[in-house]
Order: sequence, then structure tokens, then C-alpha cells
Amino acid sequence: MKITILCVGKIKETYFTMAIEEYSKRLSRYCKLEIIEVADEKIPEHSSEKQIQLIKEKEGERLEKYKKGNAYLCALAIEGKKMDSLEFSKWIEQLGINGISHLVFVIGGSLGLDKKILESSEEKISFSKMTFPHQLMRIILLEQVYRAYRIINKEPYHK
Repeated sequence: MKITILCVGKIKETYFTMAIEEYSKRLSRYCKLEIIEVADEKIPEHSSEKQIQLIKEKEGERLEKYKKGNAYLCALAIEGKKMDSLEFSKWIEQLGINGISHLVFVIGGSLGLDKKILESSEEKISFSKMTFPHQLMRIILLEQVYRAYRIINKEPYHK
């Protein structure tokens, strides 16, 4: 399976970059991984709701350009479905069984995802009711995808 992480913003911190590289290396034996970053918008201090919506729309338009017609789109959103690691691994495995060959996870910027992206997603999942920085969420997602493949392949993993 090909897994794409389509995300808003660049990683600036070296420690995040190192973690992403490590999980990308680990995942290379299980799937083809691609990470696509689109530019984030500057957020003015004391932004109005209208400004926030415009920023999310601009970021959403950038994300839209990378959506592939045959890919299964999964948005990471607080209001999405919650799964534990076993359920997440079964979900990924079932997608493969059902013939899905390309899974795209979408991570929004610091303001979240535009409603058009959320509405066009086949699935919305949530890793927690908490809000995480979008840079850290990328690492959490990569770790959980790696853990899922370990579970699918009946290999040891930390519980």
C-alpha cells in the first residue's frame, strides 16, 4: 500500500525531523510512504472568524491540488472516529483487503482543516480529544501507522 501524509506547514525543529526520518525508514519495509507539505498561511494576531475561515480555505486549496482521484482520503480531525491501536491496524488492513492501494492522511495547519477537505474525505479519524501541534501530529501518525503494520504482521510491539 502507498501511504501519503498530506499536511500543512513545514517542519522546522530538528528533533521532529529526526523522528519523521526514523519512522519513515522503519515504515519503508511495509509500505511506500510519501510526505507532501503545503505552505501554511500567516495568522494575524486577533484574527476574526472570517479571517480564520479564509486562511483555512487557502490552505485547503493547496491541499486539494495533491488529492488523487483513486486515493482513499482520511482527514485527521478532533470530531473524527476514535480508535485504539488494534482497531487502527485492523482498519488499515481491511482497506488493503478491500482493494485500497493508496491511503492519504490529511493533517491541517494550526487552525485545522477547511470544511471542503473534511467533506470530501472518506473517513475522519481522531487521535484524541486533545489538540496537538500539527508538526507533532505527523510524528504521532507515523508511529501509529508503524505500530499498525507491526500488529498486522504479528510482530512484537510495545503495549
